[in-house]
Amino acid sequence: MAAKSTIKSEGGKVRRVIVVGGGLAGLMTVIKLCEAKVPVDLISLVPVKRSHSACAQGGINASVNTKGEGDSPQVHLEETAYGGDFLGNQPPIKGMADAAPGIVYMLDRMGVPFNRTAEGLLDFRRFGGTLFHRTAFAGATTGQQLLYALDEQVRRWETTDVTDEHGVSLPGEKMVRKFEFWDFLQAIIDDNGNCVGCVAQDLKSMHIKHFPGDAVVLATGGCGIVFGRSTLSVICTGTAAAAAYQQGACYANGEFIQVHPTAIPGADKLRLISESARGEGGRVWVPKDKNEKREGRDVPEKERDYLLERMYPGYGNLVPRDIASRAIFQTCFHEERGIYSTITGKNEDEVYLDLTHKDEKFLRGKLAGILEIYEKFAGVDPYKNPMKVFPAVHYSMGGLWVDYERDAKGSLRVGSPRNHSTNIPGLYAVGEVDYQYHGANRLGANSLLSCLWGGMACGPAVATYTRNLAKSALDLPSSTFEKAEKRALADYERILKQNQDKKNAENAYRLHQELGDTMLRDVTIERHNDQLEKVLTKLDELDERVKNVKSTDDSPRVNQGAQFVRHLENMLVLARVIAQGAKDRDESRGAHYKPDFPKRNDEEFLRTTMAMHEKKGAVKYVRELDYSLAGANVHVTDAVDTTLVAPRTRSYEQAGAASAAAASKLDTKQPQSAGKSA
Repeated sequence: MAAKSTIKSEGGKVRRVIVVGGGLAGLMTVIKLCEAKVPVDLISLVPVKRSHSACAQGGINASVNTKGEGDSPQVHLEETAYGGDFLGNQPPIKGMADAAPGIVYMLDRMGVPFNRTAEGLLDFRRFGGTLFHRTAFAGATTGQQLLYALDEQVRRWETTDVTDEHGVSLPGEKMVRKFEFWDFLQAIIDDNGNCVGCVAQDLKSMHIKHFPGDAVVLATGGCGIVFGRSTLSVICTGTAAAAAYQQGACYANGEFIQVHPTAIPGADKLRLISESARGEGGRVWVPKDKNEKREGRDVPEKERDYLLERMYPGYGNLVPRDIASRAIFQTCFHEERGIYSTITGKNEDEVYLDLTHKDEKFLRGKLAGILEIYEKFAGVDPYKNPMKVFPAVHYSMGGLWVDYERDAKGSLRVGSPRNHSTNIPGLYAVGEVDYQYHGANRLGANSLLSCLWGGMACGPAVATYTRNLAKSALDLPSSTFEKAEKRALADYERILKQNQDKKNAENAYRLHQELGDTMLRDVTIERHNDQLEKVLTKLDELDERVKNVKSTDDSPRVNQGAQFVRHLENMLVLARVIAQGAKDRDESRGAHYKPDFPKRNDEEFLRTTMAMHEKKGAVKYVRELDYSLAGANVHVTDAVDTTLVAPRTRSYEQAGAASAAAASKLDTKQPQSAGKSA
């Protein structure tokens, strides 16, 4: 039996949903909730317009087919499933691919300054894993433009009054209340196991406060900082996902971490050079002579090895990211044919990404944003010199496990409360923090799309869930929230006080550097079980040493040192999920590559890795889950829905490899091996 009012609690307070995260996934979820007349508290670690979505560069996929190439949402579905090595559930992918053209046109109407053709149509570029021009873009700053457009829409809801069932405005109540510079600490779980709010900390005053909510949506992004240096912002520690996981949420496919093939090597972080550079004609090469000492611009064409074009002539420089990264790693690490450095006197782990053959005016119109980044941080003019790049940790295909409900057409049933629900009723996840859309490897420009489509699916799902609640979270005993707040406060005080008198206390930042160095070295492009065993042993050591950490700051306001200790503890938890999952999956699939197990093993591993946290910190793997939602019992397994696109051997050596039409021909020619192309 549903509550009497969908707007007010029994005590007369306005019922709200909490969305944590102000990036594209969070903002779209907020918009869809507001359209469903569900008021929202929006909590963000940073100012919304500084969310990590702003860093996305290349574009957003949609099969609009303006260039008449024969592209379609069906082909988009097939190539996404194929690119993800068939580990993604296909109904959510189908829903995303079908909705993509409408999403891009909606963004256009919102005012996103997409690039256009001479005829005034939306322009589309090519990205990896496809032969079609499918990626709409706004120069090389697409993520920022999309984020700003959605931020404007949410600001409108911040000024809109909440109205009751009769359309009467409620004084002082706005549809969106925004809390920036607040850090998510934990979900609030009631006695029935339902999520009824969260606890967060104001990073200015360090005040800890509970937020009651009929549901909580985590849209908190990825966990790249677990690897120390990555292309991600320093805020992307995965702390919220780790907290939810430790409270009982399932974490899925954690071992699948995408390494982007082109980033600027740096001592502090690795700055992304978007796939759009290759989409607009950029070429990856190294000198044929490993002892070549001339600058890249001085090496003649005939003395260059365009390695991706040689290895994968069908797709060339636009093979999927996992394949490109492995090819570059093979060239630099195993063959020692990276670019020679006159400073170190040896071949470095770098290759050239060359755009110098393209017209400068053309490049400034399409790629100025990323080329400016290269010039600023490398100190070299990329219009006249090939850029030096190397692969870098970029994205997490894994994340919190979320459910979905399939409709009769094989897509998502819109409005089902199961869409994007975790196994904790009332706790939802959307965006990079969930595992849903990319399988074992994400195709470029599907990330912005999955964030937006995820929000469009999650918002109605949460609205349905809250309408079917017997009572609001606001009608629960106050002790439910006070206890959670006290636990969070006690944990923060522990961090502030622990080891303050110890002379040999550990430094959290140094421990993080050790964690990052270990994960970056042994749990990225190539994985070996003996090394992964050492990683797990190192994590055991760090788990003990983190207990001896002393906060570098004890100030009552803006205490970044204490906050980082909490994030480090949570990063160690996720690192174990990632490393253990990598060790246990003895196959090569997508971004997960084991030279000792080069073949994809569908018989044993065509399934979702489902990790549950145990009290002593161990990872427990399950094959099925049971939970209750909206009055119904739900049973799910780790089986992957591959009913729309049949799994087949993955290879990009011939053009059209990802299309169903070419599949039968390719499968008779390609060996059943992941080898260099899986």
